[in-house]
Amino acid sequence: NRGPRYEKSSLFNKNCWENWLAVCKKTETRSIIDEKTPYLALGAVKNISLNISISNLGDDAYDANVSFNVSRELFFINMWQREEMGISCELLESDFLKCSVGFPFMRSKSKYEFSVIFDTSHLSGKEEVLSFIVTAQSGNVERSEALHDNTITLTVPLVHEVDTSITGIVSPTSFVYGESVDPSNFIQLDDLQCHFQTLNVTLQVYNTGPSNLPRSSVSVSFPNRLSPGGAEMFQVQEMVVGQEKGNCFFQKNPTPCIIPQEQENIFHTIFAFFTKSGRKVLDCEKPGISCLTMHCNLSALTKEESHTIDIYMLLNTEILKKDSSSVIQFMARAKVKVDSALRVVEIAHGNPEEMTVVFEALHNLEPRGYVVGWIIAISLLVGILIFLLLAVLLWKMGFFRRRYKEIIEAEKNRKENEESWDWVQKNQ
Repeated sequence: NRGPRYEKSSLFNKNCWENWLAVCKKTETRSIIDEKTPYLALGAVKNISLNISISNLGDDAYDANVSFNVSRELFFINMWQREEMGISCELLESDFLKCSVGFPFMRSKSKYEFSVIFDTSHLSGKEEVLSFIVTAQSGNVERSEALHDNTITLTVPLVHEVDTSITGIVSPTSFVYGESVDPSNFIQLDDLQCHFQTLNVTLQVYNTGPSNLPRSSVSVSFPNRLSPGGAEMFQVQEMVVGQEKGNCFFQKNPTPCIIPQEQENIFHTIFAFFTKSGRKVLDCEKPGISCLTMHCNLSALTKEESHTIDIYMLLNTEILKKDSSSVIQFMARAKVKVDSALRVVEIAHGNPEEMTVVFEALHNLEPRGYVVGWIIAISLLVGILIFLLLAVLLWKMGFFRRRYKEIIEAEKNRKENEESWDWVQKNQ
């Protein structure tokens, strides 16, 4: 602020004195609560206050006033002054407010402070910034070089501040497969021999606000192969966004039915059955895992509103049967993303924007019918071989060459001699 300056104007009579007005500003938005947030969150701030300081550094200013050019989406609420200083405001148009200061004149070397409050609850966010043009003027004349501090433009960036989250469920959460499982538990497509397990995944995208979400996208990933060079297991039939509030894109499986050919003999099949391992986990976040990726673009999401995405899929169980694991766990991941180009920011430390859906395929651990027969036959053969081996070992050890008859007669003679000796002793 400059000190008071008095100067006669050469353009007017000597009774006309030049007045210098200066206006200072400070805006009050959410940044007052959190100084690290340099924007106005749409829907989170109900009103905005402009703290105005106007100074007269010259002579008494007649009909001094401060005018505000504002957005038509703002509504003037009230003017507030700490103490009565003769300030009054009038809304001349929906976007023009005029406040009279120190009526009828503003005294020399005086300073006035007041606040004007606007309702921001109806801001649509179509404009990137909220602008205020504040101008101080009076009925007196000011020199042109002293007008630079009579007008100031205040701007506040408008941002959609959201807190998105995503949840999901899968049905069924587990299923049993294997050669002896009833085929009616699965479905078959036209002219295809494969048995498919149906999977229904439901995702829900939710916005807890405080702002509306203009647009968002969701990406979903399913592990699609048991091994890097294996066949694709999933076939997406349909993806539907509830109430047609979005559209989805996915790549269809060109060969949904693939039955891996068995090149092993019966001994390899039996060995694979007995060497069934425990659990195999398929997760798209692990390196080397091939995944099926789907994308959905969602329309606007208002505060505390949700969008639902339904995914209908088929899983080829013929591929699972050839795996050596007894339990195969699938970990599908979904993530919601916002578009920063639309001035959308996520609330820090809010709800998670990513979730995991887990389901399991359980092998019934029952071999095929002919495998059971071969196991029984091989078990009998092994038993007979073991019996013959034991017999040969016993024969080699002389078990079958012992003279049992001579041993029995010698034992009998020994007992007869003992009895005759006892009789002789009794007669003596």
